[in-house]
Amino acid sequence: ISTSDPGFFAKLAAQQSPEYLWIGCSDSRVPANQIVDLLPGEIFVHRNVANMVVHTDFNCLTVLQYAVDVLKVKHVIVVGHYGCGGVRAAYENADNGLIDNWLRNIKDVLHRSRARINALADESARLNLLCELNVVAQVANVCHTTIAQNAWQRGQKLTVHGWVYSLEDGLLKDLDCSVDSVEQIPEVYRVSP
Repeated sequence: ISTSDPGFFAKLAAQQSPEYLWIGCSDSRVPANQIVDLLPGEIFVHRNVANMVVHTDFNCLTVLQYAVDVLKVKHVIVVGHYGCGGVRAAYENADNGLIDNWLRNIKDVLHRSRARINALADESARLNLLCELNVVAQVANVCHTTIAQNAWQRGQKLTVHGWVYSLEDGLLKDLDCSVDSVEQIPEVYRVSP
């Protein structure tokens, strides 16, 4: 890197001011910077199995708070991917040990959407839909945090997006579930200022 761009590391060390927080899957085939063609320092990244945002996961919540409150990111992007092993494990209902506790949130999504998912004849299509529905659920989970809501209430520009990445062709699909204000979330999840 320093051969093609001699000042790269000096610039990188000087500052971190990303506009984006990527919450994605730990899958090694889903590298955030390469997918969105951004350099180090331009996107803040958090990864876990199946791109989950769980209200008891202090690791994820700490990343979210740091990104929103300190780095002042303008976009939080929850990115799932087709062919996700975590989603498949939740769908197949096998005993996978400790990870089954982590995947329970995906099972909740599956339970709520069982009729819609089962209406698809092909298992691959059912798994793809579950990947998408999981992303939509995690976008909602970001929006239900006091972190996002406090940012909106103080007038900070913040949009939460949901995308799915295709390993087969490298394309990103926008799931059209973006949220940029507290008024867009159900009242039961809103926190009073």
